[in-house]
Amino acid sequence: MSRTASSGRTVLTRRTALAAAAASAACLALPLSVRRASAAKLPSLTLYGPPAGPSISLAHAVASGKLSAIAEKAEFKVWRNPDEMRAGLTSGTMQALILPVQVAANLYNRGLPVRLLNVMTDGLLYIVSADPTLSSIPALKGRTLAVPFRNDMPDLVMGRLLAHHGLKPGTDITLESAGSPIEAIQLLMAGRVDAVLSAEPAVSAAILRGAAGGKAVRRVIDVQKAWAEATGGSPVLPQAGLALTVPFMEANPGIADALQQIAEEATASVNADPARAAADATAALEMPAAILVASLPTSKLVARRASTARAEIEAMLSTLAEADPAIIGGKLPDDGFYL
Repeated sequence: MSRTASSGRTVLTRRTALAAAAASAACLALPLSVRRASAAKLPSLTLYGPPAGPSISLAHAVASGKLSAIAEKAEFKVWRNPDEMRAGLTSGTMQALILPVQVAANLYNRGLPVRLLNVMTDGLLYIVSADPTLSSIPALKGRTLAVPFRNDMPDLVMGRLLAHHGLKPGTDITLESAGSPIEAIQLLMAGRVDAVLSAEPAVSAAILRGAAGGKAVRRVIDVQKAWAEATGGSPVLPQAGLALTVPFMEANPGIADALQQIAEEATASVNADPARAAADATAALEMPAAILVASLPTSKLVARRASTARAEIEAMLSTLAEADPAIIGGKLPDDGFYL
C-alpha cells in the first residue's frame, strides 16, 4: 500500500510502483484503437479517397463502426479527380486521404507537410478490350487506347511500359485522353477506342456493362504483370496508400497508429467478406454493389505500413521517374516521408 506523509503527499512504495508498472503494461497490450479511445475522441473525422478499390476498405471501416473508438462521427467521401484531391490537400480540407503514392512523393518533396502511412493495394490497373488479340503491350501498336487522368499515375505507368517496348505515342499508338474512367468506358462502348487503361472497380464496370450490351469486354492485359516483365521485378505496383498531414497528426497524437490498425482490420474484413464490404461501400462510392464485389478479387487490397513497403515503393518511383525526375519532385523521398 502507499502511505501518506504528514504533508499530505502520497508516497509511492515498492508494491505500488510494481502495481503501476503492471497496469501500464496491460494498457500497452491493448489494441491501439482501444488505447487511442482513452484519449478525447475527435468530434468528427472524414476520410477521403478516389472511386477505386482501396476506398472500399475505408468506406467499409466507416460503415461497420471501426472508427468509433477514435471519432464521435466518421464519414468517407470520394474525391473525383486528381485536381480536386490536390486542392483539398494543399488547402488543408483533406487531412487523411488515399492518393497515388507518386503524387504523395511529389508533394512531400515540394515541401507539403504530408506523410505516407501505408500502401493499400499491390496494383489494380488493367487494360480492357473486346478484342482478345490485344493481350500484350506490343499488340497495341496501331490501336487507340483511352487513358483517364493524363499525366497522373496510370498514364505514367503506361508511358513507362510503352517506352520499354519502343512504342511512341502519336506514332505507334494513339492515346485518347479521358476525363474519368467512366468517360473512358463510354468511348470503348461506343467503339471510338480499341481498349481502355483503368483501375478497379471501373474495369469491372466496363466488363459488366459490356456484357449487358452484348459486348464481350475482358481484361486483356494485367498491367502489374506487364510491369514485372518490363522491369524485371515483381508484379506489384504499390500505387496508392493512405496519407496524413503533419498538422493533423500533431493535433491528434497516436492517430497514425490507430488508423493503421483500423486499415489493417478493415482490409482483412473486406477480403474475408467481399459481399458485405461491397454493400457497405456502394453509397459512398456511388457504384452498384455488384460492380464492387466483382472488382475485389482483382483489386489486390492490402494495408501494408509504408515503412515496410519502402523498397517496393522506391523501385516503382525510380522506374517511373527515369524519363522525368520532376514527377516525384526530383528525387526519392527521404526517411521522413514514411510513417
